[in-house]
Amino acid sequence: MNASRIKKKLQKQWRWWKRRSLTLGLSSLVIAMVWISMYLPDRVQSLLSTKPPVAIETLQYYQQAEAMDDTREDVNFWKALNKSKQMNEVTVRHSYVCGEEERALGKLNTDEIYNLLNEHPSWKGQFDGQGKVILNETILDLSPTCKERAYMSLDKDGNLSLFDGPPVQDKVIKTFFQLDINSMESSLPDDALRHLYDGIRIQDIDEYNSVLSTFSDYAREG
Repeated sequence: MNASRIKKKLQKQWRWWKRRSLTLGLSSLVIAMVWISMYLPDRVQSLLSTKPPVAIETLQYYQQAEAMDDTREDVNFWKALNKSKQMNEVTVRHSYVCGEEERALGKLNTDEIYNLLNEHPSWKGQFDGQGKVILNETILDLSPTCKERAYMSLDKDGNLSLFDGPPVQDKVIKTFFQLDINSMESSLPDDALRHLYDGIRIQDIDEYNSVLSTFSDYAREG
């Protein structure tokens, strides 16, 4: 199977994965909403009837989050935020598969932070230890900077790695796995190997996953 056919196959698998992830996400949301409506205590229900919309959404979040161990940090953040009576410096941090970007929002009060998190449910809040609030968003894509500069190639130890700029600049962003060079040389055409040594330009998440999947067949074990 040549590189073009491999890439088309991987792109098809990626599109299937995105559709499946969306379906599972919607199903999980429906289940969570049903769970909340069935088990929310009557006493809390009565409190909700007298609270503004932001408080309602926040308390519903508590009920859902406390039922799941993997959201413990989120619960702790909401509780700490509830106790905060001051304006907090807020930064939004976008963490990509490759790259990270930050955007300062200035000083916001508790209700303003509540509103932001309710508008962006995928964001996760945390205090950075200095009283500043960091709102983290994980994005399954390459950052704009990464799309402009990323390459995949071999580092000096024979590992498949992601580089910021051409590999000759030796600016490694991420290391994936060590490659079996002998196996690659006996299986791949010379131009494919030369392309890898020179650096494969990565401009989107499909190319990123395609290259990773293709060369994972030549990863050393152990």
